Amino acid sequence: MHIAGTTVLLTGVTGGIGGALAAELSARGADLVLTGRRREALDPLAERFGARTILADLADPDDVQRLAAEAAGTQILIANAALPSSGDVLDYTPEQIDRSIAVNLRAPAMLARLLAEDMVAAGRGHICFVGSLSGMAATKSSSMYTATKFGLRGFSLSFRQDLHGTGVGVSIVQPGFVRELGMFANTGSSTPGGVRTVAPERVVKGVLRAIERDVAEINVAPLELKFLTKIASQFPGFAERMQRLAAPDRTMKVIVEAQRTSR
Repeated sequence: MHIAGTTVLLTGVTGGIGGALAAELSARGADLVLTGRRREALDPLAERFGARTILADLADPDDVQRLAAEAAGTQILIANAALPSSGDVLDYTPEQIDRSIAVNLRAPAMLARLLAEDMVAAGRGHICFVGSLSGMAATKSSSMYTATKFGLRGFSLSFRQDLHGTGVGVSIVQPGFVRELGMFANTGSSTPGGVRTVAPERVVKGVLRAIERDVAEINVAPLELKFLTKIASQFPGFAERMQRLAAPDRTMKVIVEAQRTSR
């Protein structure tokens, strides 16, 4: 699907790779609709990209419904927003569990459901979810994040089949560790085991390729991480033992503490 001249709803624009996505989409001639919870973060982006903005809290079901209504006419949805959701489940309150599921899984699924109807009627559109390699392999202290990303991947691949033949494509792009804008940059921790990272530009290219070529799934990571993820997805018991030997606890503790207030 060509991006130029289309209306693109982008969630998660104020954090992570959202800004990089907005810049590239704007450069390619998209009409941007940006959404977030904080007006002070959205206004500069609206001015920079000539975008329309919609304030919405993706943890609030009513806000998600309103967002879809106000973004009617969207031709491309890029569901990029997510909470980091690190930490042991026993350290989560029930409210934090609900919020993690709401933002990371329910909101993108609901937006896709609500916006796809008009896309199908028009016979044209694309939905792209930004997931994570955590949606393929489990790691310690990430139960909620992993669960929502596993769910997002399953939803994306199945919804793609539901919409086959309608003219509407569905993709998921799953980055590994992203430098400069990822959780390691935000928390100041190092990657476990010295695993290499990828530049944010590679993730952006993956999203654009998924949309333009209607690719079901794109994993954005160094070859060795892609390989390790495939092994972990097929042999979870083996992967668990290997992770324990790698002893990434210190790195994980730094990340969990830094992200505690983001739950």
